[in-house]
Amino acid sequence: MNEPHSQVSPKLRIGILAPPWVPIPPPSYGGTELVLDNLAVGLQRAGHEVVLFTTGDSTCPVPRRALFPHGDPDRMGASVLELRHVAAGYDAMTDLDLVHDHTLAGLFYSAQFPDLPVVATNHGPFNEDLSDLYGRVAHRIPVIAISEDQRSRAPATLPVARVIHHGIDPDHYRFNPHPGSHVLFLGRMSPDKGVDIAIRVAREAGAPLLIAAKMREPGEVRFFNEVIKPELGPGAEYVGEADFATKAELLSTARALVNPIRWPEPFGLVMIEAMACGTPVIGYANGAAPEIIDQGVTGFLSHEEAGLVDGLRHLDEIDRRACLAAVRERFSARRMVRDHLALYREVLSRVGAGDPAHRVA
Repeated sequence: MNEPHSQVSPKLRIGILAPPWVPIPPPSYGGTELVLDNLAVGLQRAGHEVVLFTTGDSTCPVPRRALFPHGDPDRMGASVLELRHVAAGYDAMTDLDLVHDHTLAGLFYSAQFPDLPVVATNHGPFNEDLSDLYGRVAHRIPVIAISEDQRSRAPATLPVARVIHHGIDPDHYRFNPHPGSHVLFLGRMSPDKGVDIAIRVAREAGAPLLIAAKMREPGEVRFFNEVIKPELGPGAEYVGEADFATKAELLSTARALVNPIRWPEPFGLVMIEAMACGTPVIGYANGAAPEIIDQGVTGFLSHEEAGLVDGLRHLDEIDRRACLAAVRERFSARRMVRDHLALYREVLSRVGAGDPAHRVA
């Protein structure tokens, strides 16, 4: 087990504990996994030693360790599988300076290693269930939120150490100043993502819509067959689930991303992926969207469908270069890495000062 540091060295040894469901980077849908890929690669590029505990089919170009040979999205949430993965992960990373945990089971299993500094990111909403779990460990594990809106929904009794927005490498996307005529929906085939709203809004604005959506789970298939399929036809086409290359091409050639999320999504990575291509975002003004989209500059947000239609009719007012500039300035992987390193160093400094709980004010 690692010894507490009297001072924080310039080069850190950082463990990233990923969930066991999807490889890193994800072959198709997987926002959290894409963020972890960017974080791990970015930390290594910044000169730090990184160990990523993930699944055996991951290809992220950093040192990797795994218990299971492949991800298992069909068993997502299975407690026994996650706990086995987490236990093996902590056993494999006890010699590191710090572990950044992105699992739920790890919040509690990490107590087996009281001298190992741990931070954790909540990638979901601070609803009753997750607030209860994170609240039980926040006295010893600094909890990271991914947006101010997400943090605002945590109970007052649950301290959040930092808000760190997600970041991407804009060089992995193709900026396109001259898009096609279509607009795009990209996400999951589920009611909370608002595919049906996107169809209505695009049709009302006279904009042809392409729909690229994950559709594997029974509820997603049922929603497609019952609600979405009858609405397809002229001006609304389902093109299937997109891998990264297809996603980047669809975003790059779209006039806009139509993203009418029905719930207060904690972040919404697809919005900054669109902006990296120069593509503005049309969506509801809830969740983290107002923190990401600058009204009239990188997109248009509204609380009503009519406002989304109006936004689509004013896309020519958006300078696509401003969308890319916003990503480079505020949502780059480099910025995300800097923010995490600042927290890691603060945690390790407090360990060196004799704070056994690794608290962060």
